[in-house]
Amino acid sequence: MRAIKDCGWLGVVAILAAIAVAAEKDEERDAGSFVRALWTVQRFGPLEAADPRNDGRTKALLASAVAKDGAITARAIEKNLMDSKTYQALSGNDDRLQAADVRQALDSGLPETRRRLLPAVAAHCDALTTSFDRIDAAHLASGEKLAEWIVANYQPGKSLPVIFVCTGNSRRSMLGATMGNIAAAYWGLPEVRCYSGGTDPSAFNRRSIETLKAIGVEIEPTCEEAPRGVEGSPNPIYEVRWGQAADDSVGAMAAVEFSKRYDDALNPQSGFAAIMVCTQADAECPIVRGSARRISMPYLDPKAYDDSEYEAAKYAERRDDVGRLMLAVLLKSRRQLEAAGKLAPTTPAAPGS
Repeated sequence: MRAIKDCGWLGVVAILAAIAVAAEKDEERDAGSFVRALWTVQRFGPLEAADPRNDGRTKALLASAVAKDGAITARAIEKNLMDSKTYQALSGNDDRLQAADVRQALDSGLPETRRRLLPAVAAHCDALTTSFDRIDAAHLASGEKLAEWIVANYQPGKSLPVIFVCTGNSRRSMLGATMGNIAAAYWGLPEVRCYSGGTDPSAFNRRSIETLKAIGVEIEPTCEEAPRGVEGSPNPIYEVRWGQAADDSVGAMAAVEFSKRYDDALNPQSGFAAIMVCTQADAECPIVRGSARRISMPYLDPKAYDDSEYEAAKYAERRDDVGRLMLAVLLKSRRQLEAAGKLAPTTPAAPGS
C-alpha cells in the first residue's frame, strides 16, 4: 500500500513538473521579428499588402524592411507595406518603428475573442497566418467569393451563418466548421458562425477528432447519440470547444457536433453560405435549399489515407489547409469591413502608453 501511495505522489510530482516545463516553454515562445512585422502589415498595412493573395510578395519585400534589432524601417513605406501616417502613429516621435513598438501595437490591437481562444489553438493559428502563400489559386478564388459575401452581408452583433457541406459530414465538413469558427474568433468576427452538414450522414470520424485535439481543441462526448445514418453505425454527440465561454451567444466558443444532414434542425435554415468541400456533395446538390450563397471549395478526402502510416499527417494537412484558407478569408473580410466603415478599425495604443 505504501508503495502505491509513493507511486501516486511521484505521479503528481511528475505531472506538476510537466506543467511547469510547458508553462516555461510557452513563456519562451518567440515568433521572431520578421513574423511580428508580417502580422503588423496584415493588421495595419495597406489592403493590397495585407491581402493573402499577395502574401509571398509582401514577405519578400518585408525581408529588407526589418532591421537586425527587430525594428521595421522606413523602407516599409517605400515598398508600400505601410503608409506614412500609420507608420508615424505606430512609431511615435522617434520616426522609427522599434521592436517594442511593434509588440505593443500587436498586443493592444488584439481582438477580445482571440484572447479567449484556448492557448494552443491561438498558437496554431499564429503559425498558419505566416503561410498564406501556400494556398493554391483555386481555393484562393473560392475564398474570395466567401469574403465578398461576408462583407456584403455583415451586421455587427448579428449572426452570419456558414455551413460546410460534404457527403458523410464526417471529416472535411467537420474540420471546416471548427476551423472556420476558430478563424472568426482569431480575427474578431464572432458574428461569422460556422456549421457542418452532409448529404448522407454517418458519424464524426475519430481521426477528425484526433487531429483537432492535436492543436488544442477540446472535444468531449456528451454520452448522447443522434439518429444513425443509412449504415446504422453509432452517431455520438460531442461538445467541441475552442475557447473560453462568453456572456453572449454571438461570442460562443463551443458547438455541439454530430453527423447530420445540412438541413438538420440544429443548423440555420436560411440566409447561410453553403461551402461545398467535397466533389460528390458539390455534384449532388447543385441547389442547397435555404442558402443565400453556394460556393464550391472541394478538398481531397483524407479518408484515402486511413489506416496507413500517413494517416495522421494527412488529416493534419487537411485541417491546416482549411484552417489556413479560413484565416485568410476572415482577415480579408475584417480589413475590407474596416475600409468600408462597417467595422471600427482596431486602434493600437500610442508608443509608451
